[in-house]
Amino acid sequence: MRHRILHLMCLVVCVVCLLTAAHAQQSHWATPDDKSAKFMIDMERKWAEGVCTNNGVISELLADDFQGTSTGGERFNKADELRDEKGPRSAHGCALDEAKVRFFGESVAIIYGSEHAIGKDKAHPDAKQCQVWTDTWLKRDGKWQIVASQDNKVECK
Repeated sequence: MRHRILHLMCLVVCVVCLLTAAHAQQSHWATPDDKSAKFMIDMERKWAEGVCTNNGVISELLADDFQGTSTGGERFNKADELRDEKGPRSAHGCALDEAKVRFFGESVAIIYGSEHAIGKDKAHPDAKQCQVWTDTWLKRDGKWQIVASQDNKVECK
């Protein structure tokens, strides 16, 4: 009898632990008035606009251990982005088209977005280039930053 009670108690504890872990992984879309989401979308807008002009957003936006994948499949890091930020630009008309924030717990968010620029490709100065992307944000020491990104070139609509 004692043996069964111990097994039952162990089972209850395991179920409670599993439910707690599953609940911690619940996700939700940001509400329109969410301050963290507004901050992140504003920073994404500045990064998109930064293709056209050096607005100094990279140092605050990207975590020191950031890793990205470009539309061509090359990897890049924060140092690469800081170098590009200070380089010459040929693009104009840079803008964020869309950004949707999904939170995973209290310290992780993924933003699904799109943007465009004209003249980003120096060989085609009048061509509009569009991309969709996924950025992973992490909150460390009370500060939200991007730790990973994946960019994909798409047909402009």
